[in-house]
Amino acid sequence: MGNWPSSTSVAVSSDLRDARTGRGESLRRLSLAALLARDPAAKAASVQSLRARWLAGELVCLPQERIEEPDGLPGRPERPTLVAPRLLRHRGMQSREGRAALLHALAHIEFNAINLALDAVWRFPDMPEPFYGDWLRVAAEEAHHFTLLAARLAEFGHAYGDLPAHDGLWEMCERTRGDVLARMALVPRTLEARGLDASPPIRARLVQAGDLDSTAILDVILRDEVGHVRIGNRWFRYLCETRSLDPHPTYLRLADQYHAPRLRGPFNFEARRDAGFDEAELAALAAQADPDDGTGAT
Repeated sequence: MGNWPSSTSVAVSSDLRDARTGRGESLRRLSLAALLARDPAAKAASVQSLRARWLAGELVCLPQERIEEPDGLPGRPERPTLVAPRLLRHRGMQSREGRAALLHALAHIEFNAINLALDAVWRFPDMPEPFYGDWLRVAAEEAHHFTLLAARLAEFGHAYGDLPAHDGLWEMCERTRGDVLARMALVPRTLEARGLDASPPIRARLVQAGDLDSTAILDVILRDEVGHVRIGNRWFRYLCETRSLDPHPTYLRLADQYHAPRLRGPFNFEARRDAGFDEAELAALAAQADPDDGTGAT
């Protein structure tokens, strides 16, 4: 499949790559098992343990293995209640309850992000091995984010599941289940990239409210999410190259085909540039932004 991007994951020795040796469990099958886990804390812990085992060379990847999709995806708790986005209340961050609602919404996003990354590991065969290591890294970092948010939420007297949430992230995961190119285009570099744009104004409001502990968690999330979007950009471009596709019109076609949400400013151009968006893409975003929406400041 030609050259592929470098990965941050540790290379697995050739004998571990060969399933016939019988050495090592399947990374992709264990990722599916973690995806099926319903308890959020247990899921987060299992993902972090799984990545440690991968980095230690204890697992095999088996990219060519076809795995039948089981029922029950994704594994998640009975709560929170999932509702349409328009039914969610928006609360100001000057109150503790408003900040708790924000922390709960962020925890829900990070829990779903664990599931999205695990789904990429098990679902898509025939990718280069670094692809699987990259998305396992993403899952482990999302698990860390969830753990930080859950602990902070507990300091506000709440637990994940106490408030309603929506299912938009997983719905896009479902729509792109049949094409890894669409998944790379529309989950990391569309939905997750929206988080890069949303972080600065949220951070500013938290600082204004004097909640520096929550601000510190948001800073960790933004730092890591830049890397996650960069991974999505990397593999999207790799797939475009292997399929002889021009990335720019291909992205627009996929966004229309899969009904991706329309991007709206303000845009965090600095973070998007760090995450691997090219200048043509950034110029297109700038052209659709309102001239007075403050995007030039980023």
